[in-house]
Amino acid sequence: MGVNLNSSRSLFYMEDSGFMTDYKLLAAQIRSLAEDEPHYIPVMSNASALLNENMEDLNWAGFYIMNKGSLMLGPFQGKVACIRIELGKGVCGTAALRDETQLVKDVHQFPGHIACDSASNSEIVVPIHRDGKVVAVLDIDSPSLSRFDEQDKAGLEEFVKALEEITDFSDIQE
Repeated sequence: MGVNLNSSRSLFYMEDSGFMTDYKLLAAQIRSLAEDEPHYIPVMSNASALLNENMEDLNWAGFYIMNKGSLMLGPFQGKVACIRIELGKGVCGTAALRDETQLVKDVHQFPGHIACDSASNSEIVVPIHRDGKVVAVLDIDSPSLSRFDEQDKAGLEEFVKALEEITDFSDIQE
């Protein structure tokens, strides 16, 4: 595909905003990485590594996968995490149940927030689909308040769209 997978960070400088994540490059990188093996475990493992390495000011980047009616911990980068999250509980469970991205500027103000890492202060969670149904969520946490904005939301939704197109989720048992 011609995408440099070992390039330095996928960031570029914006005079008004400082460093911004290049989500188009990250989507191209994950597409390239999935060419040899599209199964969700290696794809999500590499995706969490790409995001953790290329986004500023994170303390957790990873996935929760639908399993037996709840979200189960999947591949991630960061400190130990909650193993199961019920639908409708916390930011991840709310994103999965409502099937909509949750951009939370202050997790301590989010009703029912689950504090897997007490250092997390803001969070963004994006649902991932197969055949129109939520099969997983991308979860990213930051120790900073208001770390994520609408540009991150749009960029991460595009990144997830790439994951949905390239990833084999066929053996996920919802």
